[in-house]
Amino acid sequence: MIRIAFKTLRYHKGGFIATFIALFFGAAIVVGCGGLFETGLHKAAPPERLITSPIVVTGDQRYPDTERDLFPERIRLDTDLVRQVEEVPGVAAAVPDVSFPATLLPSGDGGSPAELTGHGWSSARLTPYRVVEGSRPSQAGEIALDQRFAERAGLRVGQRAGLLVGADATQYKITALVSGPGASETAFLPDAQAARVAGHAGRADSIGVFTEQGAATDTVAAAVAKAVEGSPVSVLTGDERGWAENPDVIAQGSKLVTLASVFGGLSAAVTVFVVSSTVGLALNQRQRESALLRAIGTTPGQLRRMVLGETLVIAVVATALACIPGPRIGAWLLDAFAGAGVVPESIAFRAGWIPTAVGVAAALLTALGAAFLGARAASRTRPTEALAEASLQRRWFSVPRLIFALLFLGGGTALALVTANMDGPSAGSTATPAAMLWTAGFGLLGPGLAKAITAMLRGPLRAFTGLAGQLATLNAKARTSRLAGAVMPVMLATGLATALIYLQTTQSAGAERAFHESLRADLVVTSPGGLTLDTVDAVAGQPGVAAASAQVSTIGYIEPPAPPKPEDPDDEPDEPEPTEVPMQGVTAKGVEGTTAFRASSGSLTELEGNTVALPTEFAKESGHRLGDTVPMRLGDGTRAELKLVATLDGKRGYETALLPAALLAPHTDSGLVPQIMVKAEAGTGTGELTKTLSALASSHPGLRVADREALATVQAEQDDTQTWMSYLLLGMVVGYATIALVNTQVIATTERRRELLLQRLIGATRRQVMQMMTVEGVLVSVAGIVLGVLVAALTLVPLSVSVLGSPVPDGSPWIFIGVVAAALGLTLATTLLSTLLVLRSRPGDVVGMRE
Repeated sequence: MIRIAFKTLRYHKGGFIATFIALFFGAAIVVGCGGLFETGLHKAAPPERLITSPIVVTGDQRYPDTERDLFPERIRLDTDLVRQVEEVPGVAAAVPDVSFPATLLPSGDGGSPAELTGHGWSSARLTPYRVVEGSRPSQAGEIALDQRFAERAGLRVGQRAGLLVGADATQYKITALVSGPGASETAFLPDAQAARVAGHAGRADSIGVFTEQGAATDTVAAAVAKAVEGSPVSVLTGDERGWAENPDVIAQGSKLVTLASVFGGLSAAVTVFVVSSTVGLALNQRQRESALLRAIGTTPGQLRRMVLGETLVIAVVATALACIPGPRIGAWLLDAFAGAGVVPESIAFRAGWIPTAVGVAAALLTALGAAFLGARAASRTRPTEALAEASLQRRWFSVPRLIFALLFLGGGTALALVTANMDGPSAGSTATPAAMLWTAGFGLLGPGLAKAITAMLRGPLRAFTGLAGQLATLNAKARTSRLAGAVMPVMLATGLATALIYLQTTQSAGAERAFHESLRADLVVTSPGGLTLDTVDAVAGQPGVAAASAQVSTIGYIEPPAPPKPEDPDDEPDEPEPTEVPMQGVTAKGVEGTTAFRASSGSLTELEGNTVALPTEFAKESGHRLGDTVPMRLGDGTRAELKLVATLDGKRGYETALLPAALLAPHTDSGLVPQIMVKAEAGTGTGELTKTLSALASSHPGLRVADREALATVQAEQDDTQTWMSYLLLGMVVGYATIALVNTQVIATTERRRELLLQRLIGATRRQVMQMMTVEGVLVSVAGIVLGVLVAALTLVPLSVSVLGSPVPDGSPWIFIGVVAAALGLTLATTLLSTLLVLRSRPGDVVGMRE
């Protein structure tokens, strides 16, 4: 039968080409996602600034004794570790690196501020940078600039430049221009002054370690790790050294694993539907051939082996070719994510043979599984019924099909209930799998559902389209399996596009609503370098200001209670997990005037010193009451014992813990206040108050005042980044489903070459045949759109209930109209173009034509 399978390939080019296209694109996407997954696991980040030091010591961003939880703020090192590291055998030198954001202020003749990253001069050798003009900065008030940056800014050695670091604006004399492979927006100060202006005296961001001549890097790294054992540090080599330059790589790399898993799983599921539909239609194309084989004595096993052999040949070729563009697709996706700010640009694409092998295996299993299911129907036919079965195609129901359909629909129902009861921001994580389960369930029941929809549309179609509609509905009734095969891709494309697009618009609307509901301020005060806590008092004291509050945002953890001792001393106790909680540093006197936070118990005015106000649910879960001491970890891993002074009733999924800004700000990367929220007094206009606050710029360099719309714009930009990423993934999945739609409609139409030419032979005009096919195209489109809308509704209603508290999702109705129009247009265009190609043959050619 395998030999026969090879010989039959040349006689069924249409179906096999369609199967090849579906497998090729599906395998390429899955392989690309596999590469993204491996990239997220490696989190490789080749160093840029620290490239000359083979070993880098930096803070360990992980929560103690866990791998999953990470601190968002940089964990800095005590500079005493430098001497400790230098004493390790094999270490030639250890160089501390201090980095801080800075802003070059424009000169008096105009210009705009420019963002820089400052460092201590001794760390210049880590890149390395070399002096190309002038002499290195050695005294306070001196600075070295990158030559490329200085040329763009029109600065020369000997000139003075204003530098804003934090809230401190100082004039520096340019003593040197330097050149190196690092970023051009780089400046160097003398080490002592760099440590002072960075605000972290006695601490360094990382330590670059140089090894002695001939010393093995791995051996020295192991010795360094042993020497600093017990300290919260990481010893990095190779591509991991980039983690010290950008700690976000660790957290964002893990996010990449999640993205690749979700998108790869979604793509694989779509591939299963597409290939199953394509293979099923290709086998329907050969129904009479299979029936004749059964009639002349071919066993069911032989028939299955023939179909599996044919499909295996196509699958091997398609997946082998897909391995060429697959890694490129993964690298392109990574570049797109980095360009949008979803992941750091320093993450390097790393894909070995494992994701390729997994993608190939998934594609082959998908193809063989689809072929087995398709061949099973033909092999189950008794020889005495074979010809009749091939002619009418009436059988579609089977007990296994019904059982699996009910399992998928039951799973979709369960996930829908879970989604409706989840926190709004997390609801999308279960809504997308639910959409795939609904699609799978309806796909298995496709022939029956398509038959039911056809029966409902039969009357209206006949009434409006006459004979063409009657012929179309009779064709659909006679060949239910073929109709279902054509309907399923339309359902898939329509359902996924509608569900996933409105999923994003609904979640964005929920986040936007929560943001606006929490905001009570009229103005926001910011500065490129950040603001001091004294600035909050200065703003609050201005005429026309009703309330002012700092706003410092980060993420921290509520420490879990100690685990109970096990009864058996040999058993290890289960380690409880910390509770992650968003934190916001505020000013006690102004928090209620500038935000919607209100205490459900206790008082927010008591947020002074080492205190905290927890969301009510978090307080209950951790078992804490007012007055209790709550052990917490701040954003940089610092442990704090905080007194619970209030509880908050927040919107589910958007709960935030409030802490005094004076407590929280020093434990963030900048150590300053990013923004101050301001509420105007009754009768004071925002324009008047803006002028009053802008006058503070003379004593607070870089201070800016903006209205609340500026905050809304920043929030919208953050949402747009997330939405853009989702639309990118959606575009690839729906694009693949669209290819499948076109692919399937071409097969379904060209398969009927003999039927259409017979109609021409018995007197039907070309126009009459086209009218009939138009009605059939409309029938397929409407059936697919109805099922797709059903999938989307069952997915979106629970999501909308969770996010918006309403069963109606948010989003423009034009999205739905566009999706429906695209599905209808593609189906009709593909069907009619394929029909025109078929009708180019002469009617007499039908005589002797193979089926």
